[in-house]
Amino acid sequence: MGKAPSGISQKEKSRLKRLMTIEEEVRTQGFEIVAGIDEAGRGPLAGPITAAACILPVGFTIAGVDDSKKLTGQERYALYREIISHPGVDYGIGVVEAAEIDQLNIHRATLEAMRRAVIRLTKKPDFLLVDGCHVPDLPIPSESIVEGDQKVLAIAVASILAKVIRDHIMLGYDDLFPNYGLRDHKGYGTKKHREAIDKYGPSPIHRMSFGQMKDKKR
Repeated sequence: MGKAPSGISQKEKSRLKRLMTIEEEVRTQGFEIVAGIDEAGRGPLAGPITAAACILPVGFTIAGVDDSKKLTGQERYALYREIISHPGVDYGIGVVEAAEIDQLNIHRATLEAMRRAVIRLTKKPDFLLVDGCHVPDLPIPSESIVEGDQKVLAIAVASILAKVIRDHIMLGYDDLFPNYGLRDHKGYGTKKHREAIDKYGPSPIHRMSFGQMKDKKR
């Protein structure tokens, strides 16, 4: 894994090294450029689903990287800034908006967001490690890993990028559609959000194929 910065505790260095185990196993099979992939936003009633694909340099070490769901908003953003400023990190982002989610269904939209993220990488990966149970339709050897964001460092990094970028998109949508409280819940089906939908009706960024939205009209 390379020499980690001296400011990182031995316990943290060991944790990060464990998160590199699967990628290192893939490299022993002859694959050199391995990308980790994760998504954010499968469940909300509004907004896009985003995916990130990430290729880490050998020896990559940033203390605190973990599954984005285990981090606070401040921790995620601080790590996001550190990740995107790292000269050796290559990443791509894929976004599928609500209208297209309605056309495709959320499963196909998730895989499409992942596909878009991969093709936006600067480097061409020769192996993909994908969070979940399915892999995008690409002519690249791939492995799906349930809870991969807790097991593979590149997937954990991708989970942070996907989440922070989606949250940023939702903050922009909050400015456009201020009645729904998107800044607070990011489109998820909270009580406040559902009440706002009942009061104001759905906006152009609501997923009309989801749950209570099926009975609504714009």
